[in-house]
Amino acid sequence: MMTTAQSRIFHVSRGETLLKLRDDILRLHGFDVVSTLSFETALEEVPKGNYDLVLIDIEGENGVAEAEQLCLDITESKAGQRVAYVCNYRVAIESDCPVSIIREEFNPEGLVRSVRDVLRKFQS
Repeated sequence: MMTTAQSRIFHVSRGETLLKLRDDILRLHGFDVVSTLSFETALEEVPKGNYDLVLIDIEGENGVAEAEQLCLDITESKAGQRVAYVCNYRVAIESDCPVSIIREEFNPEGLVRSVRDVLRKFQS
C-alpha cells in the first residue's frame, strides 16, 4: 500500500455537504476517492473494490453505534480491510471505537495529515 497519489479511499458520510468537501480536499491532495451517503451502498461496494482505507464519518446521535456496526460488517465481508473513523473531538472522547480515529473539527490540513498518518500506520 502506498501513501501517495495511488492511495484509494472509500469515504462514507451521511452529510452530503461534508462528503463533497472532504472528497474534494482528499482529491486535491492526490487521493483516489469513491464515496457514498449510504451505509448500504458501502457494504455492497467495498468488498468489490481494492481500497487502502475506508473512511467512515461519525455523525448524529446514533453515529457511533452505526459506524461501529458498519465497520464490523465491512471487516466481516472483506477480511483485512482497513477502516478509520473521522469525527469531532467530543465524539472521539465519548466513544471507544476499535479502529483508528481521525479527530478533527473540519480542518482540511488536519484531515489530509491524519489520513496520511493512518495509512502510514497501516504500512507498519
